[in-house]
Amino acid sequence: MRRSGELASPSPLTPAPSQPASQRRSDWGTLRRLLPYLWQYRWRVFAALLFMVVAKLANVSVPLVLKELVDAMTPSRGQLPTGGDATAVAMAVVAVPVALLVGYGLLRLSTSLFTELRELVFSKATQGAARSIALQTFQHLHSLSLRFHLERQTGGMTRDIERGVRGIESLISYSLYSVVPTLIEVGLVLGILAVKFDIWFVWITAAALVVYVGFTVSVTEWRTKFRREANEFDSAAHTKAVDSLLNYETVKYFNNEGFEARRYDQSLELLRRSRLKSQTTLSMLNTGQQLVIAIALVAMLWRATQGVAEGRMTLGDLVMINAFMIQLYIPLNFLGVLYREIKQSLTDLDKMFTLMEREREVADKPGAQPLTGQEHPAVRFEHVTFGYEPARVILHDLSFEVPAGKTVAVVGPSGSGKSTLARLLFRFYDVQQGRITIAGQDIREVTQASVRRSIGIVPQDTVLFNDTIEYNIAYGRAGASRAEVEAAARAARIHDFIESTPRGYQTMVGERGLKLSGGEKQRVAIARTLLKDPPILIFDEATSALDSANERAIQAELRSAAQNKTALVIAHRLSTVVDAHEILVMDGGRIIERGTHLQLLARGGRYAAMWALQQKES
Repeated sequence: MRRSGELASPSPLTPAPSQPASQRRSDWGTLRRLLPYLWQYRWRVFAALLFMVVAKLANVSVPLVLKELVDAMTPSRGQLPTGGDATAVAMAVVAVPVALLVGYGLLRLSTSLFTELRELVFSKATQGAARSIALQTFQHLHSLSLRFHLERQTGGMTRDIERGVRGIESLISYSLYSVVPTLIEVGLVLGILAVKFDIWFVWITAAALVVYVGFTVSVTEWRTKFRREANEFDSAAHTKAVDSLLNYETVKYFNNEGFEARRYDQSLELLRRSRLKSQTTLSMLNTGQQLVIAIALVAMLWRATQGVAEGRMTLGDLVMINAFMIQLYIPLNFLGVLYREIKQSLTDLDKMFTLMEREREVADKPGAQPLTGQEHPAVRFEHVTFGYEPARVILHDLSFEVPAGKTVAVVGPSGSGKSTLARLLFRFYDVQQGRITIAGQDIREVTQASVRRSIGIVPQDTVLFNDTIEYNIAYGRAGASRAEVEAAARAARIHDFIESTPRGYQTMVGERGLKLSGGEKQRVAIARTLLKDPPILIFDEATSALDSANERAIQAELRSAAQNKTALVIAHRLSTVVDAHEILVMDGGRIIERGTHLQLLARGGRYAAMWALQQKES
C-alpha cells in the first residue's frame, strides 16, 4: 500500500512521434526541400564538385604511378646489366624512380590539396544553408499561434531544431565528402581494371560491391528504427529534465526531488536500452561488412598472383590492384555508418521542416495593410463569440466599446473570460463569430505586427528574459536610450530599488525573472510598457503583486500614463478601477452589468455586492 503523501510511480515513458509515419515525407522529398537553400550557393557547389573530381582523379592515379615505380625497380629476367651497360642501367634505375617518386608525392599532395579546397569552398554553402533554415524555423515558431506554444514540449522541440541544424551539416558532409567521391572512385577503378586486365577483376569487384552495399543498406534500414527510437527517448528525457529544472521551486516546495529523479532515470533507462540495441546491431553490421571485404580481397589477390606467376602481369600490377582495393574498401568500411548517418540526418531534417511547415492558426490575409488611425483609436468588440475548444465556449455574444482616450475596466470572478479579451485583442486567437475593431478596422483585415505595435500590456503573470534589468525594460522599445529606460523605471517606482543593487541596471534577473520578487517583476513590466508608449494600453491585474503603498503610488502613474490613451483595465481589486469611465461586470463569458462606479453601486447588483465584500475584507 502506498504511504500517505507518496506520489504514484511514473508510468513508462513512451515518446509520441512528432509526425505520423504515414505523413513522413520520403528521403527524396526532404532532399528536394533542402536543395533551394544550397542553390543560393550554386557556383560554390559546382566548384566543390570540380575539386572533388580532380581530387579523385589524383587519388586513382596514385596506384598507377606506384605500379610504374615497382616495375621500374624490378629488372626483367635475363636482362640483368653486364659490362658497360651497367653504368647506363644504373643511371636509368636512379632517374626513373626519382621522377616517379616526385610524381607520386605530387599526386598524394594534390589529393589532399583539392580535398581541402573542396571543403573550404563548400563550407560557406553548408553553414549558410544551416543558418537560413535555423533562422526560418525560429521565425516561423514565433509566428505560430499561442495554442501551439501552450501545447509544445520545449525540451523536445529545441532538441529537434538542434538535431535538424546538425543534420544539414552531416548530410552534406557525408554525401558530398564521402558517398559521392567513393562512387566516382569506384567507377574509375572499374574502368581501369576492365581496360588493363581481364574481366574477372571487374566481376569480382562489382559483385563484392553489390553484396556489400546490399547487405549494408538492408541491415541499416532494419537498424534505423532503433536509432529513431533512441532519438525519441532522448527528446522525451530532455523534455522532462528541462521542465523539472524550470519548475525548480515547485519541486522543492513539495519535496519531490526523488520523484523527479525517478522519472528522469526511467527515461534514461529506456534510452539506454535503445542505444544498446543500436550498438549490438552495429557490431553485426560491421562483422558482415568485414567478411565481404575479406573474401573479395582474397579473390582479387589470388587472381593477380596467378597472373604474376603465369607472366601475364607484373609485380607492379599486383601492387596496384592491392592499392586499389585498399583505397576502395577503406571508405566502404564506413558505408554503414555513412548510410545510417545520412538516413538519420534526413529524418532529423524532416522533423525541422515539419516544424517550419506547421500551419499558422492565425495568419495575415494576403495583401493585408498596416493599421491606420492610431493617434486616438477606439476599440470595439462586436457580438464576439469565442472558445479555445469548440465544445467549451468562453465568450458569448460579447459587445462593448472602449472609446478613444477613455478607460474601460472589466471585473468579475476568475474564469469569467476577462484575460481572454486581451488575448483576442492581441490576436493570439481569432474569434469564431463577430469581430474586433481598432479605429474602425477589423483586426483580421490588417497586419498582426501593426496591431501589436499599437498595444501595450502589463500582464498579471510577468515573465522576464534571463538578462539584465536594463535589457528587460528596454525590451519595450528597441533602441531606447539609458535616460529613457531610467525615466520609465522612475515612473514605475523601481528606479530606487535598481540603484540600490550592487550592479544597478546591469543586475541579472535570472531564469524567467525568478531573482526578483513578484512586485519587482511587475514593476519592471510596467516600466517596459510605459517605455513602449503605445496608443492602446491593457492592464491585466497590473498591480496585483504590489503592496498597498506601492499600489497607490503606481496607480497614480498608470492613470497619468493612460491620459488621452485608450485603456482596457482587467482587475480583481475594485478599488483600482473606481475612476474608469465605464466598468463592465462579467460572469460566465457575458456582460451582466455595466456603468460607472457610482451607477453600479446605486444599482445594488453584483458589482455592489463585490464592492461590499472587498471593503469588509480590507
